[in-house]
Amino acid sequence: MFAVVRIGSMQYKVSVGDIIDVARISGGAGETIMVSDVLLVGDGEKTKVGKPTVKGATVEAKIEAQHKGEKIDVRRFKSKVRERRHVGFRAQLTKLRITSIHA
Repeated sequence: MFAVVRIGSMQYKVSVGDIIDVARISGGAGETIMVSDVLLVGDGEKTKVGKPTVKGATVEAKIEAQHKGEKIDVRRFKSKVRERRHVGFRAQLTKLRITSIHA
């Protein structure tokens, strides 16, 4: 069984046991969250598509960790002007383990 859920402004295709990284969600490690923004549910034979969400469908996930993503370096260079800029960025992420899908 799989589902397509919307967490924040992103959509993820998940099934039971998957581990995904999403934008920071409030909560500590070990807490359980319910995602009710389920856009599609399928089990291989039949598929339910929501308009915009599937009524009564939820996905249960456990927060594994709060962490930072890989560093992204942004470098800008303009030739002949001696202009150089460097900015770094690390996204705040939450690691989720999908525990169950209720359709």
